[in-house]
Amino acid sequence: MKGLCILGATGSIGVSTLDVISRHPDKYKVVALTANTNIEALYQQCLVYLPRYAVVVDKEKAVILAQKLANTAIQVLSGTAALEKVASLDEVDSVMAAIVGAAGLLPSLAAANTGKTILLANKEALVMSGDIFMQAVTDSGATLLPIDSEHNAIFQCMPSAYKTGEPSKQVRRILLTASGGPFRETPVEELENVTPEQAIAHPKWNMGRKISVDSATMMNKGLELIEACLLFNMPSDSIQVVIHKQSIIHSMVDYLDGSVLAQMGNPDMRTPIAHAMAYPERFDSGVTPLDIFEVAQMDFEKPNLQRFPCLRLAIEAVNIGGIMPTVLNAANEIAVDYFLNEKIKFTEIAIIIEQTMAKFSAGNADSLETILATDKQARTVAIKIINGLGR
Repeated sequence: MKGLCILGATGSIGVSTLDVISRHPDKYKVVALTANTNIEALYQQCLVYLPRYAVVVDKEKAVILAQKLANTAIQVLSGTAALEKVASLDEVDSVMAAIVGAAGLLPSLAAANTGKTILLANKEALVMSGDIFMQAVTDSGATLLPIDSEHNAIFQCMPSAYKTGEPSKQVRRILLTASGGPFRETPVEELENVTPEQAIAHPKWNMGRKISVDSATMMNKGLELIEACLLFNMPSDSIQVVIHKQSIIHSMVDYLDGSVLAQMGNPDMRTPIAHAMAYPERFDSGVTPLDIFEVAQMDFEKPNLQRFPCLRLAIEAVNIGGIMPTVLNAANEIAVDYFLNEKIKFTEIAIIIEQTMAKFSAGNADSLETILATDKQARTVAIKIINGLGR
């Protein structure tokens, strides 16, 4: 049995991961489960899976959880350093990195530095740290398997025995699909009045609030494009974003000989999770088989960058390189949080990101200290810009 640590166990990816594990109890032993503040959900998970460790970032909530688990052998830890500890444990073979946002960087990097098999669902960690993360994977001999449905699809379509981070001379282009989110056809002039409830109502995927807003702005696809450049060692101009509203084809790989391989399936995150957990073999995920006759047809279109300026900004950030993807991600996290709390308009998310990026010049992201300092500074700048909007 492989030892598994789930970073972000109470989120949608964490819950889906535990569902897959439940179908294969002979293959994985849950060593650690972590959450930010949702101790009730974490408590119920602990009762079922009996991990050795439960980590709650919020220290006061951790005390409450420890009291609830007092009659068990589960050790409750708290704080961000505890996330790095459980991701590095000797008895942990695989780490599901599913903490949303920049908070997932340090524990994901700890898993990379200690040679774990990293099941990467936290795209922000890779966007922020870029080459540093990929170098840590190489230096430690870690295995990096993507969990995002699109990157997992690309990985499945890459040449036999392909390893993430390697260039492939056989591939000339990646087609990165996107659903287009809930506002794919909404008149641009109406986007200003979009509410948080409308933005998180994704038509195809069940995701957390932050990721759902990112999908609505297509920043999620921008972050995925940056991630794809790193995972598959390809320049941004070799990656084409394709809107595919049915979300049946999860991405495609275009080969030099004219072959285009696509990975298809129902939109359910248990498919990429099961693929990565069983890799290089396969096992049942619990996902309903695809009925191609029910799908009937599939549509494809180019994204409108006027409708989705966040995608344009992500392309600009990856082309500038260095610290700019870190700035982009930090400003986006701040802007989305303010939007979800109804302090800014939906259309102001992109404005805040663009103005924050304009405050920074290109600089090398050559150390973790530089990345963390840039992330902190960009958040401060974004908040000042928001305060200057006159809300």
